Amino acid sequence: MTGDSPHPANPDYRDLDRPPLRAEALRRALVRPGALWTGIEVVPEMGSTNTELVARAQAGAPAGSVLVTEHQTAGRGRLGRTFTVPARAALTFSVLVRPQAPAARFGWLPLMMGAAAVRAASFVAQVAPVLKWPNDVLAPEEDRDAPPRKLAGILSEAAFSEAGPAVVVGMGLNVSQRREELPVDSATSLVLEGDPHGDRDPLLRAVLRAFADIYRGWEEAGGDAEASGLAEEYRKSCDTIGRRVRVSLPGDRVLEGEAVGVDADGRLQVAGPRGTEPLSAGDVVHVRRS
Repeated sequence: MTGDSPHPANPDYRDLDRPPLRAEALRRALVRPGALWTGIEVVPEMGSTNTELVARAQAGAPAGSVLVTEHQTAGRGRLGRTFTVPARAALTFSVLVRPQAPAARFGWLPLMMGAAAVRAASFVAQVAPVLKWPNDVLAPEEDRDAPPRKLAGILSEAAFSEAGPAVVVGMGLNVSQRREELPVDSATSLVLEGDPHGDRDPLLRAVLRAFADIYRGWEEAGGDAEASGLAEEYRKSCDTIGRRVRVSLPGDRVLEGEAVGVDADGRLQVAGPRGTEPLSAGDVVHVRRS
């Protein structure tokens, strides 16, 4: 043995600042009788965890499946956007749930993942993110007119099969990327925002525990986000509320107005020229004051 490395042939130890996730430890901590999570798989590399887990859901994969990759090479965001991240620098994972709730309330699931990310990062990483409706997690910013810095994106997709309806919710959360490793200037990572450790293992546990806690309450309330407390928790962290926004809608329509709230169905309420409109989807831009 040489003195260069205790594991010279193991690529998992080439970057000691970015250790691999401990799959067995994750399963011992999170997969147990009565828990939401029924299986956690960690793979070294994958194009898109969402794409793979949707396919598995359509083939009958059980609720509570979690798929994580150390290096996502063809991640997918909303509107078909793609992204890549350095190996073991982010949390890139998807979860599969089969909600016992009306399908009309499934729109809360990506918002739920955002709320879970806020809980987890605030506790583990000592960074308190804010949420941009519907699918972004942003770094906190004292000046609301400063350009947003994106920590994570969330994507949910429905999957249907003989096993019944399912929803796959995926998230890519930047953890230890250095400035030069980020794809765009508007991106950031938890380490750049003050996380003293950049340890993905406890962060993933915290996100999955928070999601499970919120999900159980929401499902027990029949998908009622008001009764379960999810709506209130989301609104407290939603930085879109109270801002002037520009929303690109289907059919090349653009709506500009003030985001005045998020309703009981998880829709963004925008006060515009035609009154207040509830939006269930759209590409939102926070408009800065000139």
